[in-house]
Amino acid sequence: MTTATTLDKTPIGGRTERARGRGGGGPAPKRIVVAYGFWIFILSDMVMFSALFAAYAVLSGNTAGGPTADRLFNLRNVFIETMCLLLSSYTCGIGVLAAERRQPARSLIFAALTFVLGAAFLFIEATEFARMVEIGAGPSRSGFLSAFFTLVGMHGIHVASGLLALVYLVAQVIAKGLGAAVLRRLLCWSLFWHALDIVWVGVFTLVYLMGDYH
Repeated sequence: MTTATTLDKTPIGGRTERARGRGGGGPAPKRIVVAYGFWIFILSDMVMFSALFAAYAVLSGNTAGGPTADRLFNLRNVFIETMCLLLSSYTCGIGVLAAERRQPARSLIFAALTFVLGAAFLFIEATEFARMVEIGAGPSRSGFLSAFFTLVGMHGIHVASGLLALVYLVAQVIAKGLGAAVLRRLLCWSLFWHALDIVWVGVFTLVYLMGDYH
């Protein structure tokens, strides 16, 4: 016992150092590790979308004699789906704040609103895709349409994945409550959802606004 105490307070370099593993030298808290890991995931996703944006910018003029952006895009529908996604980001933020304050009922209400708005966004987008394919403007028609369907479709896949993850998280809140682990997952999910909003602002600007008046 005396030896352990002595080693614990042995001065090194003029300072008193605690025994390894018993002070600040241990592993980082799980919440910090998870946060860093999730940020790396989001940044890697941003790199992928940057490449898709670049591909679209290069191929947007390669219509191969097919329909162009100003003939295909319905800005009214695009504006509605954009508002749905932006509002879902707002409801997501309110829901996460409620979760942090340990208000499960309020958190679930705003999670349901977020899901409905995200599903409405996907429904409008899928309807637009189906209309374009029906008139012969599918992804194989031209380089422009291939880049369009890849970029916008990839974002849609991410939104669908986010909605599935939200359903899973809601089930966890109902089953386990707002414990530390569940709250950590909700915070990570909210970062992912807000990142999708940022990507969509880029899609809306580059693909639809600039494309419609190309």
